[in-house]
Amino acid sequence: MNTKTLKEDVHTPWRINILTLFPDMFPGPLGHSLIGKALEKKLWDLNVINIRDFATGVHRSVDDTPFGGGAGMVFKADVLDTAYQSLGNDKSSPTYYLSPRGKPLDQKTAEKLSREPGLNLLCGRYEGVDERFLEKRGIEELSIGDYILSGGELAAMVLLDACLRLRPGILGKEVSFQDESFCNGLLEYPHYTRPQVWEGEVVPEVLVSGHHARICQWRQEMAEKITQARRPDLWILYKKRNE
Repeated sequence: MNTKTLKEDVHTPWRINILTLFPDMFPGPLGHSLIGKALEKKLWDLNVINIRDFATGVHRSVDDTPFGGGAGMVFKADVLDTAYQSLGNDKSSPTYYLSPRGKPLDQKTAEKLSREPGLNLLCGRYEGVDERFLEKRGIEELSIGDYILSGGELAAMVLLDACLRLRPGILGKEVSFQDESFCNGLLEYPHYTRPQVWEGEVVPEVLVSGHHARICQWRQEMAEKITQARRPDLWILYKKRNE
């Protein structure tokens, strides 16, 4: 784990390596908006590696049938390891395999990963990856949710978006993160803007009162109410931490 603070690393590009069969999918959405501008400004660095470039043989196969039978194909350990070894010194940064059986990605994990000097992300395809490669290289697995995608590329983009927005200089107002959903154990309170009256609906009176203490109290109460109604699992944890 890198011991430097984010503030100390603000001038060091955050190094991201992506191992994938579809390099043209990147940067994708990460090339737009503030995160895309940060990429242009070299606040973070994206290196996309085509796994098939490291396959051998006439057909440059990266997969094979699973031992024991079953549907689908499995990424070959030898091909993946050759691609992984090409990272050189970047192997010192943590490597994660995007997988539905991995540890769930949450805000706390995103905050932790955003403090690393860089990340290496393996985007799976087919039925999975030869387990020997994951175990031999100590590669952890991460999941963005309890559902199945066609591959790990979209999951890698979600993970990176969650982390990049926490990096210094990318979104600008880091202080705003404190009130976002999951940052304090609660879902975020509702937001309103002009016009003050829209289709007969009026902005809550307290928000236009100018009374900051009352506004803070209202926002806290609304955050608690929404969390209790929509995410009872989070509400239980929140209550335990504040007993």
